Amino acid sequence: MRTQLFAVVLGVAALARVAAQTSLPASAFAPPADLTMPPADAVKSPSGLISKVVRAGDSPEKPGPNDVVTVQYTGWANDGRMFDSSLTRTAPSMFPLSRAMQGWRECVSLMVVHETRRCWVPEALGYKGAAGRPKGVVVFDIELVDTRLSPTVPPPDVKEPPADAKRTPTGVAYKVLRPGTGARHPTTFSKVTVHYSGWTTDGKLFDSSIARGNPATFDLGGGVIRGWTEGVPLMVEGERTRFWIPQDLAYKGEAGSPRGMLVFDIDLIKIE
Repeated sequence: MRTQLFAVVLGVAALARVAAQTSLPASAFAPPADLTMPPADAVKSPSGLISKVVRAGDSPEKPGPNDVVTVQYTGWANDGRMFDSSLTRTAPSMFPLSRAMQGWRECVSLMVVHETRRCWVPEALGYKGAAGRPKGVVVFDIELVDTRLSPTVPPPDVKEPPADAKRTPTGVAYKVLRPGTGARHPTTFSKVTVHYSGWTTDGKLFDSSIARGNPATFDLGGGVIRGWTEGVPLMVEGERTRFWIPQDLAYKGEAGSPRGMLVFDIDLIKIE
């Protein structure tokens, strides 16, 4: 009994230290009340995964097997120990879903953007007895912040703009992939923070902030191609748009730069 009590005291102290480091209350890292006993309304899949929606999402978007997902999450061992949490870091975690453990892949594939789901992952779908990893069932609370096609997979319309794409007078074609949540447009002199990927029309990826795992900040008044200076001000914060930029508004055939029309998927995260 003393050993159990000592473990509880240590666990509470550890949660307090984590909370102090993140400015979050210790309750944010406390194990859920149903840690070892999923509620009756939780759903069990044929694989053995059990999950329950904690907070419904507000989007119809669901991640595909080749998507890169952005998530916030916390994981607990079946003894109530919190063993990992993205909330202890400076930003949400971003990674290809295909690289996650089987239980994660299955759980996240059930979700829509902005949903939070609790998943009870059996050992066979989790760490499979790996040394240094929690044994038995592990429980994750996962918030799906965002999902996007992996930049290693070129868009299906990379060769040319589709019929429903709009065009600017200079020849930049564009199509909104996800409407924004803001109302303000950047100017041609704004500084913006974006996620982006760029491909040549033969499907070759030549640049991607997603592949690097961090968004990029640019001054639209200098240091970017003219197609960006013209195209990004058409967007609002939270919007994702695909642009087809002709060569004369891109790198103009310069040696060492990608040539021909270029295709960019751009997420406008923030107008500075």
